[in-house]
Amino acid sequence: MIEAKTFIQRLEKYCPQELAEEGDPVGLHIGTLDKSIERIMMTLDIRPSVVQEAIDKKVDLIIAKHPPIFRPIKRLVTDNFQTKMYADLLKHEIAVYAAHTNMDIVEPGLNDWFCEMLDVKNTTYLKRTHTLQYKKLVVYVPMGAVADLRDALHAIGVGKYSDNYDSCSYRTDGIGRFRPVNQAISTIGSLENIEEVPEARLEFVFLETLYPQVLATLSDHHPYEEPVFDIYSLDNLTKTYGLGRIGDLDEPMTLNAFTQKVKATFNLEGLRLISNDETQLIQRIAICGGSGEKFYPEAVRKQADVYITGDVYYHTAHDILEEGLAVIDPGHYIEEVCKPRFIQLFNQWKEEEGWDAEFIESEVDTNPFKFR
Repeated sequence: MIEAKTFIQRLEKYCPQELAEEGDPVGLHIGTLDKSIERIMMTLDIRPSVVQEAIDKKVDLIIAKHPPIFRPIKRLVTDNFQTKMYADLLKHEIAVYAAHTNMDIVEPGLNDWFCEMLDVKNTTYLKRTHTLQYKKLVVYVPMGAVADLRDALHAIGVGKYSDNYDSCSYRTDGIGRFRPVNQAISTIGSLENIEEVPEARLEFVFLETLYPQVLATLSDHHPYEEPVFDIYSLDNLTKTYGLGRIGDLDEPMTLNAFTQKVKATFNLEGLRLISNDETQLIQRIAICGGSGEKFYPEAVRKQADVYITGDVYYHTAHDILEEGLAVIDPGHYIEEVCKPRFIQLFNQWKEEEGWDAEFIESEVDTNPFKFR
């Protein structure tokens, strides 16, 4: 078994809550993370049938794409199917954690996987949502502890300068001088005596979302009772993130042919097509999983030939046609791609961390729509 907090820390390293859109209720929804867990289930939705599946399979923690409590609950009664679901989870001590728009925005995330499946290349985000700052860590450490501290910081992502460079650091050597006084419990030296110790000054950059993990790692791996370190904000280094993706096919194809490709890729019985001309040649593709109709002006502005998104509203479709943009609406349920992808990631982390846990994919089909 592993500690639930340990697993969630690893998940949030990949999928930080800070990347969620404002007001999106990501994170722990039900239960506690202050427990050991053995079986973790990945699902798109939390529905009564999914909860029963989790109970039957003795699941300890559910990771969901869609938050089960999106709006405040006014009453928690068990004769209502929605709130009984919450009570059943609590009764069986099953915790529920949601990663929603942060799963869409993170790189690589859900929209990147869609692009990969559809052979859309040279992608960038459709609409910018976040600009995160980098910070610089400067820490002084005795020579014998340099490798352990440096490796521990690199392991949490410190020193990742860009998509092309990680494990970056700079080192200068010098002499540290100090005197332990009062109630000090010094790793080196004795009370009231001045000590001079060969030390290394290590410098790293890190994304601001790692700040709590940096402090925890310094506490766990620095040998001194009171580590000496500085953290600076950097004005010249930022990283931007956004919702949706836009990129290109290797070769143009007709809209009709690409529509069939979307159907086959996501194993769809049917989809909705908004277009003035199904025979037109298309190459530049925009995509936003879930309900992304409000971002269609970004697709137009970035000269997309076709925009793939779900839940397009009737009157919005009229406006889209006037803009000359084609839209493929495959529905919301294509987001189920998150289930096998995250199970693959979880098992990769299991191997890296030596966890004793089982990761399973929900087998319940929560798609409410059928085509006839």
